Amino acid sequence: MYDYREMTPAERREIVEHRRRQQRPWHSPPHWHFEGERQFIISGACFEHLPIIGKTPERMIGCEDSLLELCEKFAVVLYAWCLLPNHYHLLVRTEQLKELRAEIGRFHGRSSFSWNSEDNIRGRKVWHNCFDREIKSHLTSGRASTIFITTL
Repeated sequence: MYDYREMTPAERREIVEHRRRQQRPWHSPPHWHFEGERQFIISGACFEHLPIIGKTPERMIGCEDSLLELCEKFAVVLYAWCLLPNHYHLLVRTEQLKELRAEIGRFHGRSSFSWNSEDNIRGRKVWHNCFDREIKSHLTSGRASTIFITTL
């Protein structure tokens, strides 16, 4: 879907119709419903991959703290996370994926409001979406790892 803006109107209609026929969301990744404890990779990206998260070191730290707090509340295990200036990844084991996604959505809303206030840009779209996929291979480590990269 990254090529969507480069498509002709006919190509856009065709791809949206294809996603509709597959009963997928028209313009975003699908969210599946799972029961039981499973492992997932969850990613969130800033709109158009702008480095909104990484504007300041304090913002990066606040974002990391918020995401870790969510994982502590809704994940059985946080295997790893990666926070970059324009997106993040979480590798978790949870049986509360629906609740975790909902709380991530609320975090996206709160952070958008806060960061737009800080940057004096009301109405800017901060987050593109949240993507989650089940990890089918077995992860055994119970220790979390972090990669913290900044381009400030």
